[in-house]
Amino acid sequence: MDAPYKTLGVARDASQDVIHRAYLRLAKQHHPDLNPGNSAAEARFKAISAANSLLSDVETRGKFDRGEIDASGQERRPQPNYRDFADADTGRRYSRSGANPRDWSDDSFDDIFGSMFHESDGARRMGGQDHLFSITIDFLEAVNGATKRLGLPDGADFDVKIPAGTDDGQVLRLRGKGGAPGDALIEVHVAPHAVFHRDGQDIRLDLPVSFAEAVLGGSVEVPTPAGPVRMKVPPHSDTATKLRLRGRGVPAHGGRSAGDLIATLRLVFGPTDAALEAFLRDWAPDHPNNPRQTMEATL
Repeated sequence: MDAPYKTLGVARDASQDVIHRAYLRLAKQHHPDLNPGNSAAEARFKAISAANSLLSDVETRGKFDRGEIDASGQERRPQPNYRDFADADTGRRYSRSGANPRDWSDDSFDDIFGSMFHESDGARRMGGQDHLFSITIDFLEAVNGATKRLGLPDGADFDVKIPAGTDDGQVLRLRGKGGAPGDALIEVHVAPHAVFHRDGQDIRLDLPVSFAEAVLGGSVEVPTPAGPVRMKVPPHSDTATKLRLRGRGVPAHGGRSAGDLIATLRLVFGPTDAALEAFLRDWAPDHPNNPRQTMEATL
């Protein structure tokens, strides 16, 4: 009953984020591209992907935890007059009534792309050969989603739908696109962004503010992957102050809420201002402050 959890090395009560991180770590470790000719690593990669396919979807995971489906995603009910076939690599079972072993079907794969991390489910077509591809996309394309064109070895092209929220290293499966009768496995690489930095489902950035904005506060424009928004800077904000824009991070998947955008203030004085310098020379604060007091107390 715990097979998918054991495959990913997580507890049964693990959060979706923990499952997500475990899958990324193991998938990169055992990916066939990084282990050429290693059949054991390929089998392990397929098992890891199959486990993630079941556990990364909140609804499917709930059905498994309640015993409504087994580790392969099949409903737990008798199927009279059918013979079962199992994929030797993943343990996924299929049912058929005919004599041809290629007559099996798996309704859970009807969606070519599926949702995040469902594409790399570890299923293997009988008699087929999967083909691996690699594609690099922009940071904003990964966050917002995009459609990219990919060329096949035979010269044909096809469009790849990049789901919103795709992470670096994620593997997408496109059924039947790897050359008959195999599938295409597409490893997505995300190029770094000059301003944004992804931290799980959150996005972080350094936000320059002027001296007047830091002291007096005010509304400033903040870039986000979906476009600029206004944010209020509180009065007397120090540099390194962190402000949060909820729901402005990476789009949600699997029933989770969207991440946040976290802006770290960086005080920028700009060009020399003679009036400001003259004011500071003559200024006598009512309550002098030593910004290094805490540091000096530890010496």
